[in-house]
Amino acid sequence: MTDSTALDPEDRKIVTLARSARARNGVPEGAAVRDDTGRTYVAGTVDLPSLRLSALRTAVAMAVASGARSLEAAAVVTSSEEAAGDDLAAVRDLGGPGTPVLLASPDGTVRRTVSAG
Repeated sequence: MTDSTALDPEDRKIVTLARSARARNGVPEGAAVRDDTGRTYVAGTVDLPSLRLSALRTAVAMAVASGARSLEAAAVVTSSEEAAGDDLAAVRDLGGPGTPVLLASPDGTVRRTVSAG
């Protein structure tokens, strides 16, 4: 586990935003990504009969739709122990294989950081 207070303030911010999205929307996951200009995009799980997206893929899609050209970092708040392969692929597609993905528990504690690669 990572002490969340030891995180870079910008990384702590995306974890907090992801946690807030999860709680506010009552969804299984919340996610936030930060693009190369410092803008953040926040999303929760989308679970409609015709559309199912994880929170992280939704956040990446929002960044792309808003004109982001790259990602600096991503965070996902979930009860799952691992990041899904499709989620990491979406981050990798926009940010590259070295983009860090912070995996946090529902209380905001960062369990670990993995690379999108």
